[in-house]
Amino acid sequence: MARFDIQNAEMAAMTGGDTRADTFCDMGLMYATGRGCDVDLIAAHKWLNIAAIRGCDRAAELRADLAATMTKTDLALALRAARNWMTTH
Repeated sequence: MARFDIQNAEMAAMTGGDTRADTFCDMGLMYATGRGCDVDLIAAHKWLNIAAIRGCDRAAELRADLAATMTKTDLALALRAARNWMTTH
C-alpha cells in the first residue's frame, strides 16, 4: 500500500492543475473507504486536506465530513502529516 501511496503522491506532485488535486482526493477516498487498503482515517484526512489546499472543492467537503467523525488526537495527527508532506513536496 505504501508503494501506491508514494507513486501517486510523487506523480501528482510532478503534474499540475486539477489532475493533481483530483489524484490527492482519490487517495483520500481510497483510505476513507478501504478501497484496496485498510481504512485509515488519518491518511484519508491528510490526502483530502492536501487536495483541498490544491483547490479541490469536493475534497474540502469530504474532509469536513471526515473530521467530524475523528478524535481530536487523530485530527491533529492528520493535520501534522499533511503539513509535513506539504513542506517536503
